[in-house]
Amino acid sequence: MNDIVTDDWSQFGQREIWMAKELLSHVKEIDSYGKVTVMFNRHSGCVFLTDENYRCWMMNNDQIEEWFTCPYCGHEGFKDEMSHEPQASDCTEYLKSIGVVDE
Repeated sequence: MNDIVTDDWSQFGQREIWMAKELLSHVKEIDSYGKVTVMFNRHSGCVFLTDENYRCWMMNNDQIEEWFTCPYCGHEGFKDEMSHEPQASDCTEYLKSIGVVDE
């Protein structure tokens, strides 16, 4: 199995299990749709929650926050990190849709 992103707990180390525990302690704070799954990116080392709409949440210091990825240029980060120079006109529309820039 060469999957980079996995929900297979046998692939999680002690660090990743601790991170998953922290995320799950905040799961009631997220606005999710359907089943929420704990995932581990074996390449980056990130542990995150994802729902059936492929939304993603990670810990940002001591708070759980949604992680965003611009579908047009690939820029990613927490909401306060999402402001970026648009690579396409659609970037601006995406930033408006997530509340980063005003209408």
